[in-house]
Amino acid sequence: MNKVAQVTFAFWVTKIFATTLGETAGDLISMTLGLGYALTSLVLLGVFVFTLLPQLFSKSFHPGLYWAVILSTSMAGTTISDYLDRTLGLGYANGAMLLSGALSVVLALWWISEKSLSVSNVQTLRAQLYYWAAILLSNTLGTALGDFLADDSGLGFLGGALLIGTLIAAVAAAFIFTRWNRVTLFWLAFVLTRPFGATFGDLLTKPITTGGFGLGTAHASLALAIPLLILVVFAGFEHRRNAQSECKTPLQT
Repeated sequence: MNKVAQVTFAFWVTKIFATTLGETAGDLISMTLGLGYALTSLVLLGVFVFTLLPQLFSKSFHPGLYWAVILSTSMAGTTISDYLDRTLGLGYANGAMLLSGALSVVLALWWISEKSLSVSNVQTLRAQLYYWAAILLSNTLGTALGDFLADDSGLGFLGGALLIGTLIAAVAAAFIFTRWNRVTLFWLAFVLTRPFGATFGDLLTKPITTGGFGLGTAHASLALAIPLLILVVFAGFEHRRNAQSECKTPLQT
């Protein structure tokens, strides 16, 4: 039985809210609470494992569980990227290159092992492990890209968000109007929605004097958590309704 969310418009909206919340919540723990990038990364990797295990061994797809893992990868990705870029001193560009290489290796191993990179029908335990490793790395990579655009490129938070938004629109247009490989377009969109969330999260939290809205990490996280929760609850209702419809169909034919 398929264990991951179907890729729809609602999926991408929910993903953007989850990755933006991951940025603000990760910064809340590492910077506002003062735990630091290394300790916070270890804690959030623990949270990732804690949410991942029931997802791996569940018998069916559960929207709340699935999006909890997505959120945990986004939070962990935020602090891991910051640890690589700032604490270890790799810089945003070098960090992004390192993470791009790691993601490429995981995708290559996934293809060699499963002969598929399907993101619409993930069932086996091995396929799930590759899927979630790629998700964690793509969210970490997206954080590094977002920070590079916001800080090193000179575009700032708003300029970075606008650039990434334009690239996401280009990928969406390619999906609608071309026959380009759907899996490739998915991973491009998945990586790009992360820096979009990262730059937008920074735009919400950073002080007005540095180009942000000055909400702070706590208020921004709360403001993002509410619509995310609504979207996940709605996804749960939709999933149950679709499951009930599928169960009734054989009786009606």
